[in-house]
Amino acid sequence: MTEELNFKAICDLTTRVMGLPNGSLVFKNRTRNIQTARSVASYIGLTEENIPRSVIAEVLERDRSVSYHYERTHKKNFKQCNVYRNTFIKVLKKYKDVIFEKDVFITGKQMKNHLLLNKVYESRESDIKLKIISGNAQCIIYTTYLDFSNQIENVKLAMKNYHYTINII
Repeated sequence: MTEELNFKAICDLTTRVMGLPNGSLVFKNRTRNIQTARSVASYIGLTEENIPRSVIAEVLERDRSVSYHYERTHKKNFKQCNVYRNTFIKVLKKYKDVIFEKDVFITGKQMKNHLLLNKVYESRESDIKLKIISGNAQCIIYTTYLDFSNQIENVKLAMKNYHYTINII
């Protein structure tokens, strides 16, 4: 998945765990439960997935500097605020459960074979390369400009039970 999709998945997980409406982390209100959930999702995205601050800001429809605030105040909030601590523990536990349910590939060759068996096609005349990473394994799929969005969708379907990232190179 792309970094943006990874962070959106973290936000969806956070809202589900906290019983908030889907997409509520972008709301402009400052109610405690939404603000806490937004902070927790951001911190998990920063520390667990190494998601860039610009992506977090874009998804949350906030300024990039808010992620610095969430990172800086995490330790103090975790130590002194029961609501924040309980939210963080609950969401992080669920996040870890979801991550450990997904597999990773051992070798790039194994991953490429899996992709090719699951309707991901390579083009002989390639304009674009898709770099797929799963664990320590990585492979390159060659595709054309006209077909790359279809191939990305095929990769998403083939890799739905795996932890992965896609980079367009």
